[in-house]
Amino acid sequence: MGKLIYAANVSLDGFLEDEQGAFDWSVPDEDVHAFWNEHERGIGTSLYGRRMYETMRVWESDDWLADAPAVVREYADIWRTGDKIVYSSSLADVSTARTTIERTFDPEAVRRLKEEAATDLSIGGAGIAAEAFRHGLVDECVLLLCPVVVGGGKPALPRGRRLALELLDHGRFANGVVYVRHAVRASA
Repeated sequence: MGKLIYAANVSLDGFLEDEQGAFDWSVPDEDVHAFWNEHERGIGTSLYGRRMYETMRVWESDDWLADAPAVVREYADIWRTGDKIVYSSSLADVSTARTTIERTFDPEAVRRLKEEAATDLSIGGAGIAAEAFRHGLVDECVLLLCPVVVGGGKPALPRGRRLALELLDHGRFANGVVYVRHAVRASA
């Protein structure tokens, strides 16, 4: 059985992107990128909302990677080997391999995916992650807290929901990013 892991780069005040939709403040340096590479190696299937998928699909193309550092090219290889499910009612088709579209988020189908998985699953995108939290599907949160306050934007964690968490691991990177990994124990 796989765990469903919500993982994200987050501003210190709890946002995935600022009020203009920018997240350039969270671009990882090589050490943080290496962390994400190791994390993604354990993921067999990634669940995305439409916007997150549209952001992530850049990893399918080699065009821009030729001059990228090895750690960045490695991430692209890791991302391509995983299965991807995109939850969207508006996306007509997908442009990446190993990707399927589901028109609605079905909590029972995700539960079955977890039960049948030989590896962990990840979930990305604030809206779809909020649904997974609401249905008690998220087992862990892996957050990289970036040393920036953006003042508003898209919240990283669901609003109006209280979760009991247990700290499983933490660390610090030289660039000031702090890593925290929590088990989700229950909604309170």
